[in-house]
Order: sequence, then C-alpha cells, then structure tokens
Amino acid sequence: MHSDDALSLAAVFLAAGRGLVDAIHADVTAHGYRDLRPVHGFAFSRLAPDGATVSELAAHLDVTKQAASQMVDELVRKGYVQRRAHPADARARLVVLTERGRACTRAAERAAQAALRPWAAELGERRLRELAADLARVAPGGPLRPIW
Repeated sequence: MHSDDALSLAAVFLAAGRGLVDAIHADVTAHGYRDLRPVHGFAFSRLAPDGATVSELAAHLDVTKQAASQMVDELVRKGYVQRRAHPADARARLVVLTERGRACTRAAERAAQAALRPWAAELGERRLRELAADLARVAPGGPLRPIW
C-alpha cells in the first residue's frame, strides 16, 4: 500500500471512530446528561456492571491514579457513581455506577444504536456486520479508551 493511501485509510478509520463518539455524546447530552464529557462514557464502560477500583479505572483510561481519582470525585458529586467497600480487599474501595449512572449507560446504548443506523442504511445490515467482524480481527485487544 502506498503511504498516501495508508494515511488516507487511517484518516477514514479515525474519522469514523470520532464520528461515533461525537454522535453518541450528542445524543446522550440531548437526553439530559449535559454535565458529562465523552471520556466519562469510557469510564462508565469499565465501571459497568460490577465496578472497579480507581487503579483499575486509571489503567483502563491510561491516566494516572490521581487523574482517575479526580474524575471519580467529580462523578460522585454529579451523582453518577459511588464508592463502596471492596468485597475482596478491605484496603480498597470499589467505584460503582448509581442508578443515574446506569440510566446514562442505557441512554448511551440507545445512542450507539441510533448512531449506527445511517451506517446500516448506507451499507446494509449484512455488510455492516461483516465490516464489524473484519475490524474486530485487526483491532488491538484491550480496553476501549479515549485517544488523548
């Protein structure tokens, strides 16, 4: 593949990902969750369904423990998460979604479905599933995190 082609292809993939993040965030915001940023959705994906420690959240987001702790403090103040005793480690605290956080996560799931409807209309359901399978084969494993 020629380097110009590779850059163009990479730009298309990055734009598609960014477009999905923007569409999901816009829809979630339109449904009343105006006090969140897209990064919070990446955090929620790690916290659902069973919670995580601040250290686990920091590793998931690829940020320092201090930055993750500050985000958790913010989300506690906004009512999306709470800290609980860790069931297996008396020294650790578990960060879990509140009902408000779970409701926001459900709104994000509906937003993702809505964001993909134009893709399905353009490509067809079968081709969209094939594209998803193709991308799953080449995408790196590990946590889904924002591009800082």
